[in-house]
Amino acid sequence: MLFTIQKWIFLEMLFLFDLFLLDIFFFIMQLVLAAKYIGAGIATIGLTGAGIGIAIVFAALINGTSRNPSLKSELFPFAILGFALSEATGLFCLMISFLLLYGV
Repeated sequence: MLFTIQKWIFLEMLFLFDLFLLDIFFFIMQLVLAAKYIGAGIATIGLTGAGIGIAIVFAALINGTSRNPSLKSELFPFAILGFALSEATGLFCLMISFLLLYGV
């Protein structure tokens, strides 16, 4: 007899252990995928801050222009600079979110 009962039992236990390791591997992969989605969602919270920052910049521009209309030409470039910096931080948050979703 080529295979004895003990050898068959050993091979069956080895096969079941391999299935167990495969289940653990798939569980870990699902856990990593869930962490990616959670991280991307947390990274997009920064877009809220960028929106609030842009609103504050233009509210200050409107407030300053209404107080002294002759300063509009001097205040507007600073408002555009503030808008660009606020938008850049929002785009950085969006970039990190996309990197987490599609790059890792």
